[in-house]
Amino acid sequence: MNQETQALHVGYEKNDFGTMSVPIYQTTAYDFETAEKAANLFALKELGPIYTRLNNPTTDIFETRMASVENGEAALANASGHSAILFSIINLASAGDNIIVSNKVYGGTTSLTTHTLKRFGITCKNFDSSNPEDLEDLIDENSKVILFESLSNPQIAIPNVEKIVQIAQKYNIVTICDNTVATPILFQPLNHGIDVAVHSTSKYINGQGTAIGGALIQRKDLNDKLIGNKRYPEFNEPDESYHGLIYAELPFPIYILRARLSLMRDFGAAPSPFNSWLNIQGLETLHVRMREHSRNTYKVAKFLKSHPKVKSVSYPGLEDDPQYHLVEKYFKDNMSSGLMNFEVEDFEYAKSILNSTKIFAVATNIGDSKSIITHPASTTHSQVPMDELKEAGVNPGSIRLSVGLENADDLIEDLKSALG
Repeated sequence: MNQETQALHVGYEKNDFGTMSVPIYQTTAYDFETAEKAANLFALKELGPIYTRLNNPTTDIFETRMASVENGEAALANASGHSAILFSIINLASAGDNIIVSNKVYGGTTSLTTHTLKRFGITCKNFDSSNPEDLEDLIDENSKVILFESLSNPQIAIPNVEKIVQIAQKYNIVTICDNTVATPILFQPLNHGIDVAVHSTSKYINGQGTAIGGALIQRKDLNDKLIGNKRYPEFNEPDESYHGLIYAELPFPIYILRARLSLMRDFGAAPSPFNSWLNIQGLETLHVRMREHSRNTYKVAKFLKSHPKVKSVSYPGLEDDPQYHLVEKYFKDNMSSGLMNFEVEDFEYAKSILNSTKIFAVATNIGDSKSIITHPASTTHSQVPMDELKEAGVNPGSIRLSVGLENADDLIEDLKSALG
């Protein structure tokens, strides 16, 4: 079954009423009917809904479809993309461990991995995901994660996936790829040997800017990497918080299972059933929208490339872009999403452009059906020190566009007027 069909049908057997739309199970709790069934559910002898913080029928369908379109084994939905990033890391790393993170990631991810997790005893090392020659030297016995983005926000950089995976396999360390910008329609990380895919489903998957959400998906056979691996005792030793349960002994996808039973149980970053339903609606049309986002962005990028007041344009889908060969190598039909970056002379001029657009909204979301313009240095990456910003490729005159589904000619006219 192809992705387009999976996104519309997988995981839902029509209920007693034959509803074409997935029902919203807007409930917190469930009637177990008997004490025996309740005990079996909590002991994992039976599978089924326990409490909506842990699982919910509407969310289950969304998770099943996310796993299917990513060609993964299992998924866990989260309340936000940021909580999904957090869960993906702390499911593997504890106090005293370190993680290795690309220097080209979303500013909030940088803040989380470099500063916040440090307060909990998890330290961060950075590597260049485009040229990961330094990666191997950073790995030690306490390294638990290699984290990067398939299309970085806002630099629009594509990693050297093959080299990163090769090094990770050599040291038996788990790789995590944030696939928010590319989406499974353009790039499937798990098909390239990456272990875990992470999404902010608030973006392209939702597509309308109506619901915050996140998801993490484990690849098929990830159990084989975790079981018996000395880097990851959490999966191989008794979990004292769950009556001595040893995840490695269970016939389930244990990375997602532990994230659900331990992290979701204790941190509670669960999506509401209604938000899961909204994200299901978005997922059903994702394949159509990603084609249109990519086509529109290509046209806008071509216009900006020719404008005399634009210093540079970063959009890998352009044939003369330095990363175009990576788009040809990794991305479906040479499409590279709706996110692009361009640079003008300085901060003041960048600000004047943002203040002059009529169709492009000044907002910090991406992946919406409506076009968005952002100045990363003063918003999404404002918490990152200036020297780190420059190292990450974010300059004072950098402007990020999330190109929507409007007519491309109208978008070009809006930018032409704003550029002056």
